[in-house]
Amino acid sequence: MVFAPWKRDNPAVATSTVEDYLKCILTEQQGRPEALVTMGRIGSALGVAPGTVTAMVKTLSDSGLLEYEPYSGVRLSEAGEKLAAHVLRRHRLIELFLVEILGLDWSEVHAEAELLEHAVSERLIDRIDEMLGRPAVDPHGDPIPTREGRIDGASFPSLLVCRLDREQRVVRVGDQSSDFLRFLEHRGLVPGSRVVVEARIEAADSVEISILDGDRVSLGFRAASKVFVEVAS
Repeated sequence: MVFAPWKRDNPAVATSTVEDYLKCILTEQQGRPEALVTMGRIGSALGVAPGTVTAMVKTLSDSGLLEYEPYSGVRLSEAGEKLAAHVLRRHRLIELFLVEILGLDWSEVHAEAELLEHAVSERLIDRIDEMLGRPAVDPHGDPIPTREGRIDGASFPSLLVCRLDREQRVVRVGDQSSDFLRFLEHRGLVPGSRVVVEARIEAADSVEISILDGDRVSLGFRAASKVFVEVAS
């Protein structure tokens, strides 16, 4: 479905490009609505040139969807956050549907959902939500916004900073790239896995992890910072 351009007096419509920008900004804010997201972060996430980002951001600001502070960054307005949450809801429910119902691998579904999120109706998304049992998270552990646009703002420590020698449960993965997800799956680090961080070795840039009922693995600091955990009950 291709939407008509966003207009302040017609908030029910938006192009797929507008939706992509708003979803990107919401994701980059990481549950901090007051946080400013820089042009560089938006451009890097969407793969577009800085000049293109600046032009689009000014358009969205004029439309009342975000607040733009030159040379600092942007934050979503109330209207922009609501629209972004609905796009994110579609994306994450589609990801879970593709994994749970169609049997796709969790490393494949992000790219597919990027395409499908603009092509499904809210009625279909509500039906998918019902079929899946009103899930709280997607296959990567990211929270699924409610129909009203509310998002669980709970934050979790990563393997890079969580407590040592304490059993943890993997709850979320913060990198949706296929290569990274396959890398984690091969090592048994998927949501639900029980792990113990035994050591962090600064000189080697490594985090030593024991996976319960599995092997001992070593992650670099960058990879470890993208795997989030909670203390296992």
